[in-house]
Amino acid sequence: MIGVPLVVALIALLQASASTGPVQAASASQGAGNVEAGQRLFMKHTCYFCHGTAGQGGVAGARIAVVARNAQGFIRYVRRPTGQMPAYTDKILSDAELTDIFAYVRSLPPAKSPGDIPLLLLLK
Repeated sequence: MIGVPLVVALIALLQASASTGPVQAASASQGAGNVEAGQRLFMKHTCYFCHGTAGQGGVAGARIAVVARNAQGFIRYVRRPTGQMPAYTDKILSDAELTDIFAYVRSLPPAKSPGDIPLLLLLK
């Protein structure tokens, strides 16, 4: 029998591997911002440490792959977050850099449903 922690780790691995392909360009519906620059900033400022490399979330950070906020709401939240997330002032990340990170986060694919992950079907 496979334990729950192993299943959770496998899901995270599958979600992360789904996003290792080329980064999509930002479309007009995603707003302004450079997706590739946002990805570099997301990694440089270790956002992935809590939110996962595919925005899937983790123990310390929320799932951010599908963000309901607009760019201004995203920037406001990052400047004055709730919970454990540290505040990222304009001395750390400019509004333009946060707009790039927002464009990258918006480019991430949504998580697959458990029924679409073949490995999980083996557990039934």
